[in-house]
Amino acid sequence: MKSDLISLSVIQKALENIAEEMGIVLRRASFSANCKERLDFSCAIFNFEGELAAQAEHIPVHLGAMFSSMDTILSQYDKTDFNPGDIIVLNSPFTGGTHLPDISFILPVFIEDELTFFVTNRAHHSDIGGSTPGSMPGTSTEIYQEGLIIPPVKLYSKGIENKDILNLILANVRIKEERLGDFRAQRAALLRGEERLTELSHEYGREILLNSIIQLMNLSERSFKEHLKSFPTKVLKFNDFLDSNGINDQPVKIQVSIKAIRDKISISFEGTAKQQIGNVNCPKSVVYSCVYYVFRVLTDPTIMTNAGLFRNIEINIPKESLLDPSPPAAVSSGNVETSQRIADVLLGALAQAFPEIPAASQGTMNNVALGSTKGKVPFTYYETLGGGTGAGKVQNGTSAIHSHMTNTLNTPIEAFELIYPFRVQKYAIRENSGGDGKTVGGNGIVKEIKCLEDTIVSIQSERRKFCPYGLFEGQSGKSGKNLVKKKNGEKQVLPGRTISELLSGETLIIKTPGGGGYGKKDSV
Repeated sequence: MKSDLISLSVIQKALENIAEEMGIVLRRASFSANCKERLDFSCAIFNFEGELAAQAEHIPVHLGAMFSSMDTILSQYDKTDFNPGDIIVLNSPFTGGTHLPDISFILPVFIEDELTFFVTNRAHHSDIGGSTPGSMPGTSTEIYQEGLIIPPVKLYSKGIENKDILNLILANVRIKEERLGDFRAQRAALLRGEERLTELSHEYGREILLNSIIQLMNLSERSFKEHLKSFPTKVLKFNDFLDSNGINDQPVKIQVSIKAIRDKISISFEGTAKQQIGNVNCPKSVVYSCVYYVFRVLTDPTIMTNAGLFRNIEINIPKESLLDPSPPAAVSSGNVETSQRIADVLLGALAQAFPEIPAASQGTMNNVALGSTKGKVPFTYYETLGGGTGAGKVQNGTSAIHSHMTNTLNTPIEAFELIYPFRVQKYAIRENSGGDGKTVGGNGIVKEIKCLEDTIVSIQSERRKFCPYGLFEGQSGKSGKNLVKKKNGEKQVLPGRTISELLSGETLIIKTPGGGGYGKKDSV
């Protein structure tokens, strides 16, 4: 039985609202500043076949990778293995995760005693063990240094918490109460999603609801195919570089070729660098996230975001390359930094055919993890910093904002200083850091954080060497800088990826990149 378009639209919006409400619950119930203030989490709904039905407008790098998480658990578990109240937890980048601090919770939803949906969320935890506080070691060379690896396991069975698994996880993290609080918040969000989906199923009927979701996926697929009619027949190619692999200064190449083949898009990353010794390696699930993100934002915004939108995208990734590494590769930076460069090369290629695409944005998340277990009150803190977005054909870039694969807020200074032993000396727009052109790239940020206790600082950042590119004779944005200001006023430059100990009274300074300019500036 087919539903009319109005009913389909109502159902799609209802599903999206459920995913959004899950996010509201997670935020309100969470303990960490990373979830409560920065909103570093994502929520989505899948049907019983593991196909995306709806997602909230959360974080692109999380959402696209959830496809891989669903593929993993459906290959590991038979559908008869799932029971009401089960929750599967995982974070392994080689079994559907992204990097270890991102922990996924997945709950099967039963309607009329039949498996009908999966609700899922993924939250970045500010510590999951490993060699440095924050579990984002700037110079890691294998995944074991980056934290506890959790393959898909049932943290809850029929609603009963598996205390052995929980205790094993908590024994490997630095701030147990905060982790436990965020875990409980993730579970609460899933239970709210289960409740709302049950209500929706009772309103429409289970079969009608499932059939409507299939129709919605088919509509998205047809809309995407229609959009492809404007795609050029020529092959679009582009490449760019990561500053380094995290261990030495050797640039790391990412290359892409994009071609429309009948009603499909073929994307190949042949020519990309091999697997690296440092942590820039990027799990395949993250590559999928980047591709899905780019084609989501470039297609008609009225197309509904579900599995149908991505059915006609084919992705070729070379094995044992930077973008499909083998264990035990270090990958913590792949999710946050390499992902941004993947977006840059995809957009750089597409800009050759679609001039409305803007120049490069800052191309980094400027990851900063701070922590110590030596003081009176142990702590871990993690944040990413915004920067400039690229200028477009008719508009300047935006300043001091997150872009592309991230979509988080900042932590308010008042909340940061209340909880942690730091003082923010400066938090301002980095003037004149955007690239010049007919339209000008957005400016980056300057943030200065004074330590009030000895602190381990781990930084993962990019665009410190290769600047965000301009387009059509627009100038590049300024590269970023990481510095530490000593007690005597001397400033020392830090690498893009580093682990450093800052003493009480020293100040960390992060200057984030500006966006690229667009077009040749008119002469006066």
